[in-house]
Amino acid sequence: MIVERQKNEILVRFSSRMKTSRIQTILDYLRYEELTSKSTATENDVDELLKEVKKGRWNRTKEELGLND
Repeated sequence: MIVERQKNEILVRFSSRMKTSRIQTILDYLRYEELTSKSTATENDVDELLKEVKKGRWNRTKEELGLND
């Protein structure tokens, strides 16, 4: 593996023997870290949002299946 810094980028080179799916998993994690690095959301905030999203999804599913009666 080779890591290079060029201007405002960091280049990482892997051997072609490396599985691309494993590299993609690592890159996905790094992207997550980049996107959430400035977040001020608490775990409780995330839990509340998830609860709200799930509730809305269930209500839409019931409506689509005609279970609202």
